[in-house]
Amino acid sequence: MSRLATSEASGAGVQVLTILDTARQGPEQALLALGSTSHGLSTAEAQRRLADAGPNALRTHKASPWPVLWRQLRSPILILLIVTAGVSLFLGDATNSIVIGVILVASVGLGFSNEFRAERAAEALHSRVTHTVVVLRDGRESQIGVVDLVPGDVVRLALGAVIPADIRLLASEGLLCDESILTGESLPVDKTPAPVMGEAALGDLACCIFMGTVVQAGSCTGVVVATGGRAEFGRIALGLGERQPQTEFQLGLKRFSYLLLQVAVVLTTLIFIANLLLGRPLFDSLLFSLAIAVGITPQLLPAVVSTCLAAGTRVLAKRQVLVKRLVCIEDLGDMDVLVTDKTGTLTEGRISFTAALPVRPDITETGLFVLGLVSTEADYSRGDASTAGQNPLDTALWQAPAARGFEPAGHRRLGIIPFDHVRRRTSTLMSDGAGNQTIVTKGSPEDVLPLCGNVPQEAQALLDRQYDAGSRVVAVASRSAVGLASIEPADECGLSLAGFLVFLDKPKSNARDSLKELSRLGITVKIATGDNAKVAEKVCRDLGLASGGTLTGAQIDALPDAELTKALGDAGIFARVSPEQKARIIGLLRRQGRAVAFLGDGVNDALALHHADVGISVDSAADVAKDAADIVLMDKDLGVLAEGVREGRRIFANTIKYVLMGTSSNFGNMFSAAAASVVLSFLPMLPGQILLNNLLYDTGQLAIPGDRVDQEQLHAPSHWNIAFIRRFMLVFGPISSLFDFATFALMLLAFHAAPGEFRAGWFIESIATQTLIIFAIRTRRVPFLRSRPSAGLLLASLGVVAAGVLLPLSPLGGVLGFDPLPVLFFIALLAMVVVYLVLVEATKKWFFSRPPPGPAGDRRRGQTHRVHRRAARFSVPQPLAPR
Repeated sequence: MSRLATSEASGAGVQVLTILDTARQGPEQALLALGSTSHGLSTAEAQRRLADAGPNALRTHKASPWPVLWRQLRSPILILLIVTAGVSLFLGDATNSIVIGVILVASVGLGFSNEFRAERAAEALHSRVTHTVVVLRDGRESQIGVVDLVPGDVVRLALGAVIPADIRLLASEGLLCDESILTGESLPVDKTPAPVMGEAALGDLACCIFMGTVVQAGSCTGVVVATGGRAEFGRIALGLGERQPQTEFQLGLKRFSYLLLQVAVVLTTLIFIANLLLGRPLFDSLLFSLAIAVGITPQLLPAVVSTCLAAGTRVLAKRQVLVKRLVCIEDLGDMDVLVTDKTGTLTEGRISFTAALPVRPDITETGLFVLGLVSTEADYSRGDASTAGQNPLDTALWQAPAARGFEPAGHRRLGIIPFDHVRRRTSTLMSDGAGNQTIVTKGSPEDVLPLCGNVPQEAQALLDRQYDAGSRVVAVASRSAVGLASIEPADECGLSLAGFLVFLDKPKSNARDSLKELSRLGITVKIATGDNAKVAEKVCRDLGLASGGTLTGAQIDALPDAELTKALGDAGIFARVSPEQKARIIGLLRRQGRAVAFLGDGVNDALALHHADVGISVDSAADVAKDAADIVLMDKDLGVLAEGVREGRRIFANTIKYVLMGTSSNFGNMFSAAAASVVLSFLPMLPGQILLNNLLYDTGQLAIPGDRVDQEQLHAPSHWNIAFIRRFMLVFGPISSLFDFATFALMLLAFHAAPGEFRAGWFIESIATQTLIIFAIRTRRVPFLRSRPSAGLLLASLGVVAAGVLLPLSPLGGVLGFDPLPVLFFIALLAMVVVYLVLVEATKKWFFSRPPPGPAGDRRRGQTHRVHRRAARFSVPQPLAPR
C-alpha cells in the first residue's frame, strides 16, 4: 500500500499513514489523523501542504529539449556515420570528415528545431485543458484544479466523477464505483463509510475510493489520504512511464519505417559487398554504403510530420479545438462515421423548464414543481441549493423563476437514492413540517410509469403530445412512507403518478449547415441519446437529418451481434441507450472497417469515448467524459468539428506528399548510385555529397506543411497504405533512375567527364529532378494549371534547385569534391528536366487510375491505453520531482 506523510493542522506533528490505516479508523478518527476537519482545510494550510507534498500530478506536459534531441541522435545509421566521420578524421581525411560532420549537424538541427517547436505547441494546448474537483476550503465549497488537491482536503464527488486521489469516505449515498482500471473487475463496487477490520486487499476496502476510478452511481464526501504517485493508480501510471500508446497514424509511420529499413539493409549490403569484390578500400566502401542508407531514408520525416501537426494545432486552436496529443489530429481526419449525442450538438444545450403538467386532481402545478425540486440531488438544506455538478434537467429546475419561492424548512430530506443510468430515476424520502413522510421519485417516464398504479388514461396521451412536440419530459410520482427511516431501491413501488415536468432544448440554428458540411466530407452522422425516440426523431426531422430508422435500447439488447451489425448500416438514431449499448454500437461499427469518432459530454458517454477511434468531448463536459476524450472542443459545435476534420485530412495529405516524394526520389537516386558504383571505376558520388544532396532536398520539403491541398483530397478520409507506398516507390523510383542513367551517359560519352565533373553533373541533375518533381506528385491534377502550390513551397523548391546548381560552381565546390561544368551541360539538363516532368505526369495519370488496396481492420485499445488516458488529466507544466 502507498504511504504518505501528512501533517496535523497545527503543523506541530507528522504522521505516516497508509490508506489501510485510515480504512480501519472511523471517519472522525481518519480526519483527526490527517490533521483535517469535516469543514476541510484552510486555504493557508492547503497551500503549505501543496508545497510539502507537491502537486497531485502523474504527468508533465513541459516541453523538454533533451528528449527531442535524443530522438534525433538515436538513429543507428546516424551514430555509425558519426563514428565513421571520426575515424576518417583520425586517418587524415579531414575534408570529407568535416563535410559529413557539418551536414549531420545541420540535419539534426533542422529536425530538432521543428520537433521541439511542435512539443511547445502541445504544451501550450495541454495547459488550456483543466480538470476540477469540488473541495471544502475555509468551510466553503469551491472548485479547484485536481493537481492542487492535497492530503487532508475534504472533497465532494457525484455521479461520473473521476476520483482525483486515494480517499477515505466520510459519508455516501448509494455509492457505486467502477474500479476496473485498478482491479480488472467489470462490475461496480458498493462503497460505504463503515470501517474495515483486519487485513484487507485493495478491492476489499469498501470505505475507500481510489484515484483514477469512476463514480458510477451515487455521491459521497471524503478526505484525501494520498495524492499523485503515492496513490495506488499513480504508482501504476508512473510505472508505465510517460510514453503514450501508439495511435493508428503512429503505427502507420512505424510500418513505413520498417519498409524503408528493409530496403536500406538490402541495398546497402549489396553495395558494400560489390565494392569489396571490386577491390575498393574497406573504409571507403563502408562510408559509401552508410551514406546510401542515409540517402534512402527521409531523415526529416519526423520533423515534417511534427511541423504539419504543429501547424494544424495552431489552426485548430484558433477554432477553439484543443488536442490532447498532436497525433490525434490525424485520427480526426481519418474518421468516416460520427456517433454523437443530441443535447448541445444538434440542440442549443441550454435546457429550460417550461411547464409542470399535473395528472392528479390533488396536485397543483406549484405542488408538482416542488416535488420535482425535492427529488433532485442538490443539497438545499442551507437554503441555497448548489447546482454545481448537477445534471442539466435538475439545474434547469433550480434556475426556474418558481424555485425562488421554495421554502426548504418544510421539506426535510431523510434519505436519497441518487440517479444512475440503469434505473434512470432519483428517489428521495421527505418529511414535511407536520412530520408526514413521503417518497418522491423523478425520472424518465418509461422507467417511472411502470412503478405507478392507476395511471390516468389521459396521462399517456399527454406524454405523447409532449414527445411529438420535441419536448423533454420527466415523470414525477410519490407515495406515503409512514415510519420509514431510510430508503432503498425496493421502496420504489406502489407509487402514484403526480404529473410531468416539461423541458425545452431548441435545435441549433447552424446545425443544419454543419450536418451538410459533414456529409460533404463523407462522414455519416448517427445519433445516440438517452432521450425518447420520438424526441430524437423530431429534432432530426427539423434539421433535415435522414435517420434511416431508429433502434431503442431494448431492441439493441434483443439483437445478436450479426443482426445488429446489419441493422447499424441503416439506423441513424439510437434512443434510450445505456453506456454499454453505446460502446457495443461503436465496437460493431469499427469491426466493419469504419473509422468511428464519438462525440459526448455526459457521464454515460465515457465508455463509448474509450471504445471509439477518436473520442471527442467539450470543455464543459463531465470530468469522466472529458478525461476519456482525445480532443476537446471549447464550443460544442459540429461546424467546429468539420473544420477539425478538414485540418486533419490536410495534414495527412501533406505528410503523404513528403513520404511519396521522398521514397520515390531517394529510392531512385540510391538505386542509380548503387548501379553506378559497380560499373564505374570511381564512386559516382562521395559520401558527403550524397548526404548534402539529401539534406538540401529535405530542407525544401519543410515547406510542405503549409502547402495547399486539393478539395477532392478532403472529401474522404485517407489511410496509411504501405502497399500503395511501396508500389509508388517501385514505379516512380525507376523513372528517376532512368534519367540518372541518361545523365551518366551524357557525362561519360558526350563530355568525357572526370570524376569531379561527373559528380557535379549528377549532383545538379539529381537535385533539379527530385525537387521539381514535387509539383507533379503533390497533386493528381495538372500542376500549376489546375492545382497551385503554396508560395512557400514554390520559393523553397526553387531556392533548393538554385543552391544545388550554384554550390558546385562556387568556391565551396572544390572543397566538396566538385569540378566546373561546361555550359552545354546546363542546356542538356534543362531539356532532360522537361522530358522527365512530362513522363512523370503521364505515368501519374496511369498510376492513379488504378484502385489502391484499402486496408481495414478492427482497432483495439487495451488497459495500458486506458491508464495513460486517465493519467493525462493529472498533469502539470513543470517537471515532476522523483517520488
